Amino acid sequence: MFVRIVKLTFKKENIASFEQIFETSKHVIRKVEGCSFLELLQDKDNPNIFFTYSFWQTEQDLENYRNSDLFKNIWGKTKILFAEKAEAWSVDKKVTLN
Repeated sequence: MFVRIVKLTFKKENIASFEQIFETSKHVIRKVEGCSFLELLQDKDNPNIFFTYSFWQTEQDLENYRNSDLFKNIWGKTKILFAEKAEAWSVDKKVTLN
């Protein structure tokens, strides 16, 4: 399993539109094969910045999602709202404390 972190920076006037897209898509994304966790975070100091944080079973599961019509539809609606290009990282969990 690994974690995918995506930083999304939106134009201020597009925040509500993005939140609506995420709200209508989150359950479908979470049900994608290989996705075991999905979270949306918003920066406390700059509300234009969001992060998606998701857990994936394999890199192929993430690639299958990224090549799906579902992703292309959601991403097509989302990327036109950006103030800056998105950034993404795939990272391995090393330690978790609860």
